[in-house]
Amino acid sequence: MSIIAVTHDPSGPAGHLPNFVGEGKKGKEDTMLTSGRVVFTKMEEVHYGKPAPQVVAELVKEHGAQRVFLMVSGTLNRETDEVEKVRLALGNKCVGTFDRMPAHSPRSAVIAAAAQARAARADLIVTLGGGSITDGAKAVQLCLANDVTSVEAMDRIRGTSDVKPPAVRQVSIPTTLSAGEFSGLAGVTNEATRVKEMFRHPLTIPQAVILDPEVTRHTPMWLFLSTGIRAVDHCVEGVCSNESTEFTNGSALHGLSLLARGLPRVKADPKDMKARLDCQTGSWLSMGALAAGVPMGASHGIGYVLGAVFDVPHGHTSCIMLPAVMRWNKPANADRQALIANAMGHPGQDAADVLDEFIRGLGMPRSLGEVKVGREHFERIASQAMGTPWVPRNPRRIDGPADVREILELAA
Repeated sequence: MSIIAVTHDPSGPAGHLPNFVGEGKKGKEDTMLTSGRVVFTKMEEVHYGKPAPQVVAELVKEHGAQRVFLMVSGTLNRETDEVEKVRLALGNKCVGTFDRMPAHSPRSAVIAAAAQARAARADLIVTLGGGSITDGAKAVQLCLANDVTSVEAMDRIRGTSDVKPPAVRQVSIPTTLSAGEFSGLAGVTNEATRVKEMFRHPLTIPQAVILDPEVTRHTPMWLFLSTGIRAVDHCVEGVCSNESTEFTNGSALHGLSLLARGLPRVKADPKDMKARLDCQTGSWLSMGALAAGVPMGASHGIGYVLGAVFDVPHGHTSCIMLPAVMRWNKPANADRQALIANAMGHPGQDAADVLDEFIRGLGMPRSLGEVKVGREHFERIASQAMGTPWVPRNPRRIDGPADVREILELAA
């Protein structure tokens, strides 16, 4: 099943939540109809529970690719045989490997990978690794299609309507749970400004995704669990958005339930492949809202700044910011937050408290101080967060940096 895009008629009660958590007496809005449209993305298929090398070989044969370029985790390439398994499955169709993509996908690494893929005359990119590698490959697709060969020239393919579509598509094998493989958005860090910028095109979403729990065995536990909280963040902010829809709520709430059960099981028994696959499935479902155009909120927005400026890992930004954002937002969306607590198995409890306890139970950081971000940086973080795509669309209106600073104080 492909992730979908959903639009709705703003004249109706957009994203009105079903009356299954006790909304009280039915009012006028309960009799109003919503209208909308469902648009499927360019992702063609998701494979799950099968060995990744086998599926890659099948996909390459099915699509007629002849020159496959690998973008992979350096650690997996150096310290495990997972990348070699994929190479062996591809045989002489593997024309190169790039394994030098740092966290947060800096522009310079994207240009280096694109140059290597261009020289190899790649006709398909296969990624094996975490979100930075996945996003980097999406940007590489755009660089190849638009003859971008320098860091500065990447400005030509950012936020414009005349970007040429990628001709070299992508197949992704994720090793973390941040779920960027289910989106056409690529977050790339501009090293000159320390700002994470968005690159996008409908065809940058991977053509296929392979969810193989076995390849996640090598992912450090802190990284697997923290990116699992990143997926939780997708679910939570998707449901809590003022622009959520019934379809995306269904995906996000079930994904949240799978993650809430699966992450503690993986922590307790790292060899539990069923639990790992449940987490991967929850991660997939977590992206229904974002891929459908439902905006995220302040947790994602502030997280972009923490990652680009302070190198805080994606997962840790969500571990720290999500409960604080929920507390700040509660006056605006307590009914939606009740759905979150219910999906996590704690009906009637405060959702921020449930999330706080859940994240602590996984041993993840819970404050900005724990990642060495002090109050002296709050002004910069608050100002820069206002320029992200998500803070202006937070469910409780954020009027300026002063409001962001209030949230940061809750997370200090």
